[in-house]
Amino acid sequence: MYLFDLGKLPGQGSMLIFHALARMGVEALVIVSPKSPLASIGYFQDAEKEIDLSYCRQNGISAMRREVGGGATYLDENQIFYQLIWKRSNSRFPVEMRRIFEELSIPACETYRRFGIEASFRRENDIVTREGKKIAGEGGGDIGNCMVFVGGILLDFDCEAMSKILRVPDEKFRDKVYKSMEENLTTMKRELDQIPPREEIVRTLIGEYGKRLGNLEPAELDDRLVERMRALEKWFTSDRFLFKKTRKVPKGVKIKGGLEIRYGIHKAKGGLIRTVEEVEENRINEIGISGDFQFYPKDDLANMELELRKTECEEERVHRKIQQFYEEHHIEAPGVAPQDFTTAIVQSQSEVSE
Repeated sequence: MYLFDLGKLPGQGSMLIFHALARMGVEALVIVSPKSPLASIGYFQDAEKEIDLSYCRQNGISAMRREVGGGATYLDENQIFYQLIWKRSNSRFPVEMRRIFEELSIPACETYRRFGIEASFRRENDIVTREGKKIAGEGGGDIGNCMVFVGGILLDFDCEAMSKILRVPDEKFRDKVYKSMEENLTTMKRELDQIPPREEIVRTLIGEYGKRLGNLEPAELDDRLVERMRALEKWFTSDRFLFKKTRKVPKGVKIKGGLEIRYGIHKAKGGLIRTVEEVEENRINEIGISGDFQFYPKDDLANMELELRKTECEEERVHRKIQQFYEEHHIEAPGVAPQDFTTAIVQSQSEVSE
């Protein structure tokens, strides 16, 4: 397995690298930080609902969708990302998403402990301190013929910047978001009153992953890899990909008798689920599902949406259809059960006017 210790790369480069390696089928551990700020949204999120794109443009903050789940977040040079890429056929790695998160979080937890911070994995995808404060979030999923697992060591975190990139109903709510992050997130700087030297943290992190992965062969960016990253950057920052989950449905307009648009939201243990449905005579014509959850294989979420068409919007029928889809497609969605999707759908509310 290769080791790419890349220091700091321009904003998108720090995320593009693992996408490119996965598409190329290169197994590697990547250690990298963004050189410039970046707003990143999860694969299943709706960009327009989650981040303030206008604010990002006005303040020179790049925005991109990544191909793993999880929520919108603010990335900068105060985070050291660890990114693991391996072929699905590699038997050295866990197969179940639950075990992937639990086992591959251990080196990051051990790194924190080496610097005096007692940290442990908390299901579904967080690393927390002994006091229960979040000190790292993680994500994972499938890209091409590979699996990826990503997370970050928080040296420091700009809660104010994070609160500003998020789309919120009003400024009072933004203040609540900021205060909540201040109270529930922590960093190396907060825990230790200082940030240890980056090179020491990186060396420790690589050493801990080396214990788990075996020999890591140092590698550098070559022309072929850089070219692949550039091509992906054009696609990942394009409107077509950034808004790919946005559902262009009418709001506030009744189309005809018995036809309405419904919006649902449900907080599952593994993340927030949003749904928008076109319902005619209590049957689902169209449905869109988004949120900050994990879902593997990732492309099957769109297939589940198709499967739900023409289903009567009644709890037992919707649940049975989703449960069957989970079983037939071997779906893994840590902390998100069929009942969670069912709840979001059947408890959705109409927002059309008469």
